[in-house]
Amino acid sequence: MPHSPFHRRASTRVATVAVTALALAAGVAAPAAAHGGDQRWPSRTTELRLIAFNDLHGQLEPGASSSTGRVTLSDGSTVWAGGAAYLATHVRNLRQEADNSLVLSVGDNIGASPLPSALFHDEPTVAFMNDLGVAASAIGNHELDEGFAELRRIQDGGCHPVDGCQFEDGYEGADFPYLGANMTWEETGRAAVAPYTVRHVKGVPVGIIGLPLRGMDTLVAADGIAGLEFGDEVEAIDRAARQLDRRGVRSIVVLLHQGDNTEGGGPSDCATLPGPARAIAEESSPLVDVFFTGHSHQQYTCTVEDPAGDPRPMVQGASAGRLLSVVDLTIDRRTRDVVREATVAFNHVVTRDVTPDPRAQALVDRAVADSAPISNAPVGTVAESLTRTAAPSGESPLGSVIADAQLAATRGAGAQIAMTNPGGVRTDIDYASSPAQEGDGVVTYGETYAVQPFANILQTITLTGAQLDAVLEQQWQPQPNGTVAQRILQVSANLHYTWSRSAPLGARVSGITVDGVPVAADQTYRVTVNNFLTGGGDGFSELTRGTDLVGGMIDLDALIAYLGANPGLTAPAADRITVTN
Repeated sequence: MPHSPFHRRASTRVATVAVTALALAAGVAAPAAAHGGDQRWPSRTTELRLIAFNDLHGQLEPGASSSTGRVTLSDGSTVWAGGAAYLATHVRNLRQEADNSLVLSVGDNIGASPLPSALFHDEPTVAFMNDLGVAASAIGNHELDEGFAELRRIQDGGCHPVDGCQFEDGYEGADFPYLGANMTWEETGRAAVAPYTVRHVKGVPVGIIGLPLRGMDTLVAADGIAGLEFGDEVEAIDRAARQLDRRGVRSIVVLLHQGDNTEGGGPSDCATLPGPARAIAEESSPLVDVFFTGHSHQQYTCTVEDPAGDPRPMVQGASAGRLLSVVDLTIDRRTRDVVREATVAFNHVVTRDVTPDPRAQALVDRAVADSAPISNAPVGTVAESLTRTAAPSGESPLGSVIADAQLAATRGAGAQIAMTNPGGVRTDIDYASSPAQEGDGVVTYGETYAVQPFANILQTITLTGAQLDAVLEQQWQPQPNGTVAQRILQVSANLHYTWSRSAPLGARVSGITVDGVPVAADQTYRVTVNNFLTGGGDGFSELTRGTDLVGGMIDLDALIAYLGANPGLTAPAADRITVTN
């Protein structure tokens, strides 16, 4: 039997932190004892290393902020991490340690991307994934930012129907399948995309099931996914696993674009809070051996028990290419099944102390150079960083600025207040100069694009005071697993209210004022939000009832105009929303 890769972990260095062995969680011998020779595992087994990443979001360049470029270790220290060329080197090194390996994606690797990828409709990122040899990808919500038809083009190839081919002379599509086991057509119930794929390793079939989260209709503009349904994840996984089992596929991996939050911890710690990913991983068919998760941008390496009481890993690798989630499997070639107690899972930090992969670096350099004339153009100045860091009330400096910008841009449509969703604010505006050396305090087009990359359209609607109150109450939404999701809308400076932590759902908000005047339930107000929210995005269904809709500019253009009109912008005071116990 080949020597186990677990003994050659030196290349992961201190940045890998800890290796979580499911064998230890199951109360049996450590991997070194289990794989040291032929004492326990006869020559009929095959080893397989799975290497996954999630939520890359087109981050081809090394990230410069904490949310895109740093990883927190178990001791609380941080290291710089990420960048496509470094990621490619780490993937290569991890593959060289193993006799057999597969590279997998857990979704959101395109969409909400920086300009070097987004300007070319994320074709550079797909080219990067093709070069990595990705075997399969789950569909994340951001894969559908431009609608299902655009995802089909990303999969199958062809030039963009409006912009044409701008990065290459032609676009040949993804070399890997996008998977959506719970995606069906509403009218027929038929699958919209492949639910799974099968790869063979030393003659052993390995099934890979991929799927987005069930709540897709609250995360994506409704017109882009019209006619599609996103079903229950557990039911879809169980259905696909049964089909694979009937085909003789007994080693099964799930790529689940749903994740949990954490209380901190390092890359290979399990400090998760109760959430939807764990519930799905614990309730899904015992036929599944591994869960890779995504969406929540967290880092964890956990062991969960399947319905039969057997352990299996649930792993997520942060975002922006900072971590690679690694699961090492031993597969019995006779039964074709995974030897669960021999499984080892860990998160590997994509450190920047390795030689960048030349091919990946060349691709990144070209994307950056081609986008530079647009990306590096100055659009305004700030006197300090504007961050997404939320106050206890839920408002953030950058969120407040964006809401103010949207109100300013739609005053002509009679707007009285503006609100925006926090999920649409993707990164901070830093005071420090970017690598383009435009100077401290100078904000470039590329930096603002990274903040608001969705091209959402501002829309001004009429709501009654009672409807406005109902919208604000929808900032707290009960989830299927019994938790409550909190999404505090960022509001313009002239809208104030108080919310209570202890009040029951539906009665948390009080004291709403506009321009200092209490809001009356039967009075009407002109409210600006983006088209994602007017479509009921993030669960704000009350906004779909707005009337007298008037369209405005793109949200990014509103932010750029506001920055230009307010040089040396500073962070607003966090006094728009008051929170009480």
